[in-house]
Amino acid sequence: MTVTKKFTRESRILTPSQFQNIFSNPTRFSTQHFTVLTTPNNDQQNRLGLAIAKKRVKLAVQRNRIKRLVRESFRLNQHKLPHIDMVIMVKSGVDTLENEDISKQIYGIWRKIDRRLGKK
Repeated sequence: MTVTKKFTRESRILTPSQFQNIFSNPTRFSTQHFTVLTTPNNDQQNRLGLAIAKKRVKLAVQRNRIKRLVRESFRLNQHKLPHIDMVIMVKSGVDTLENEDISKQIYGIWRKIDRRLGKK
């Protein structure tokens, strides 16, 4: 099986029921500016949902910048993660970070997830 580094529609969590499934019984991972909720899935791929609240990040341009960075990091690292569905949420102050700092925090979350849930 070859490793694909695509971020397709199937890689996304889209519907309210999919989000609710994760919010109902999550495993939680956190950094200073991010909280990630995960739940195992039976699919052969990881799925990502983003919940970036306007209350936390006021400007749309900043919310979109954070989403782009998170999606790109997920696209490059998804093959290293166990099969999970995840929702990434932000905490206040994330919009003041540089792109590099955001990427480092997200990469740290991927490492935490891999260490704790790991491929079995």
